[in-house]
Amino acid sequence: MQMRAMVVGVVVVAVMAAIGLSWIVTGNAVALFRYFAPQVEQVRRETFEQSKAYRQGMVQELQNMRFQYEQAEPEHRAALRAVILRRAVDMPDDALTADLRAFVASLRRPQ
Repeated sequence: MQMRAMVVGVVVVAVMAAIGLSWIVTGNAVALFRYFAPQVEQVRRETFEQSKAYRQGMVQELQNMRFQYEQAEPEHRAALRAVILRRAVDMPDDALTADLRAFVASLRRPQ
């Protein structure tokens, strides 16, 4: 009978140790994720923003907005100007075409 109680005690201790160890490992994983996830996301975003597809898409979108700006009524131009400037602020000048760079620069000058 004592042997059976001892085996049950060892099994209970082993299960509790396994639960405690899994709790520690999970807590460690959460702590590591909390620390590294923002850094990984920042690198992913920077890589995306430097990609050829993103830059070409942004240039195309800015060209479309330029066309809309030139076709817009004067009262709508202020809103379009704000949107264009907000979108162009993150684009490096070397990613824009010369005419688009000049257009954005003209919008940045006080009206």
